[in-house]
Amino acid sequence: MASEDDLLVNTLRFLAVDMVEEAKSGHPGLPLGAAPMAYVLWDRYLKHNPADPAWPDRDRFVLSAGHGSALLYALLHVTGYDLPLDELRRFRRYGSRTPGHPEHGLTPGVEATTGPLGQGFATAVGMALAQRYLASRFNRPGYKIVDHTTFVLCSDGDLMEGLASEAASFAGTLGVSPLVVLYDDNHVSLEGPTSLAFTEDVGARFRAYGWQVDAVEDGNSIEALDAAIRRAVTHPGAPWLLRVRTHLGYGSPRQDTKEAHGEPLGPEGTRETKRKLGWPLEPAFLVPEEAKAHFRRALGRGRAKEEEWKARFEEYRRAEPELAREFDRLLAGTAPSSWSPELPGFAPSEPVATRDASAKVQDAVAEQWPALLGGSADLAPSTKTLVPGLGDFSFSEVTGRNLHFGVRENAMVAMLNGLALHGGIRPYGSTFLIFSDYARPSIRLAALMHLPILLVFTHDSIALGEDGPTHQPVEQLATLRAIPGFTVLRPADANETTEAWRVALGRSGPVALVLTRQKLPVLDLSARPVRDGVRRGAYVLAEAPDGARPAVVLLATGSEVHLALAARERLTGQGIASRVVSMPSRELFEEQDAPYRQATLPPGVPTVVVEAASPLGWDRYAGTNGRILGLNRFGASAPGPVVYEHLGFSVDHLVALALEAARGTPPGTG
Repeated sequence: MASEDDLLVNTLRFLAVDMVEEAKSGHPGLPLGAAPMAYVLWDRYLKHNPADPAWPDRDRFVLSAGHGSALLYALLHVTGYDLPLDELRRFRRYGSRTPGHPEHGLTPGVEATTGPLGQGFATAVGMALAQRYLASRFNRPGYKIVDHTTFVLCSDGDLMEGLASEAASFAGTLGVSPLVVLYDDNHVSLEGPTSLAFTEDVGARFRAYGWQVDAVEDGNSIEALDAAIRRAVTHPGAPWLLRVRTHLGYGSPRQDTKEAHGEPLGPEGTRETKRKLGWPLEPAFLVPEEAKAHFRRALGRGRAKEEEWKARFEEYRRAEPELAREFDRLLAGTAPSSWSPELPGFAPSEPVATRDASAKVQDAVAEQWPALLGGSADLAPSTKTLVPGLGDFSFSEVTGRNLHFGVRENAMVAMLNGLALHGGIRPYGSTFLIFSDYARPSIRLAALMHLPILLVFTHDSIALGEDGPTHQPVEQLATLRAIPGFTVLRPADANETTEAWRVALGRSGPVALVLTRQKLPVLDLSARPVRDGVRRGAYVLAEAPDGARPAVVLLATGSEVHLALAARERLTGQGIASRVVSMPSRELFEEQDAPYRQATLPPGVPTVVVEAASPLGWDRYAGTNGRILGLNRFGASAPGPVVYEHLGFSVDHLVALALEAARGTPPGTG
């Protein structure tokens, strides 16, 4: 006779199989093989309350192997989350809460959007990092108000990705815990056996990283799984990797084959699998009453755990009222009560690189915002993002607020995502703009999840000079602007940089500040509404003389704004009225109403756009009668001013383009 454990595991297995069959697409292999470890974790160890998925002290579970989403949806349904059986029947259908890969914010209980392999693993490291920092900041003797574990279920594919290696190395170096990763070691990937491309000793690799490693050789042994997870959760201090030997598509005719990975079993294959594992052939989506009653105990356990925590927190509030208020603010994501809207301003005297201006603003923000936590991918001396006096987060010092991510751009941003998802942290990270390419997959997921992370990208153009085209960004601005929900700000001077920080702190999604290494003049903005202008994405920086209707608009971003201002002076001397518009953010400008946009860029007036980067996307403003001064080639190694001059970013060239546009000369014929 089948045991109760068999009944519960098979309930999960066949809910997943039936979802895939109903959708006629999906991944049945992982749920069939990994259901036992998921069952043991969720039934015996995971601290969560299905009635309150956002309870702050819950354990976090991240399905890094997001293709196995049907298993996660089965777990969420049976334990009592707001995910009815009808949603499981609508797996992978338009408008359902059961998409092909888990999406945070769509499905109750999904802690992170996963699917691109390695992302969930690295994001979970960020979650555990947040837990460790907040525990050190707020826990007091007798009051453990931050006391939870981050669990991950990952696949062979996750651990092949360099992203996971980056994050694992970081986690081992800093002793990020409590963090427990269950590795579904099934020896099969999409193309065939993992021996085709992945024969390393994974356990040895993780031991070298500084992880504690254990193994379960029979992934169907409930007792062995229980013992391994118990060892991991009772011995924190370093992250844990539990290698669990499983069989992809367990019990199916396709067991241990690549075909079990991402194809439905088919009607006959489904029936054969159910017969082999002793499951009723009908009905589909069966949840036996005994299984339902058992799994739904999670509601009572979770409610009791949460009520116990709330009572403990109220005692903490009486004992540590200031800390409790700060904890509430951090979790709510609101500005501290001491927050001053006044940030550093800069007088038009000595030129200032926008990265240096950003450093001064960041120092002022960090002093008032205890939630601000972050660092650089080994470039803080150049990106100017090290905050003096706040200490370095390390293995032994977990209260420091300066993080050293190492040369790991992709993992840095994925971990920022985890910090933001955990709550209580306002994370930032920095590198050179050119290296945003390394982090693009994680940036994309930040936008998909609407996470308020801040990215500081410096060395923003060919003006960085001698380092040459390998380090001079050309296409990066265009591709970052192409990401839905991502805000890019490229300020023109120190004061626009201050306002860019203010905007970034007020956004609910990811933001990039794109800054210069070279010094720029500080503009006299006393007569211009720079704060409102940056908030709106673009504004009139210099009007045509005597309020005349401009014959041409010069539209620029960042350092090229100063080139536009110089060209305007030249045009004025030639009797051509021109307006300069600074556009630090296309995304913010597009959010404005039509009257504001038309007042800034008057219809019928030709616009010349200048940005030392790819011209992609600027045609919407230049139109058919305007011009774009951009780059359709890589840069060159030489001093910055020399590179600018040789590649056409000169006052003479810009003036010539403006004259052509003002006189109505068709593009390309002037």
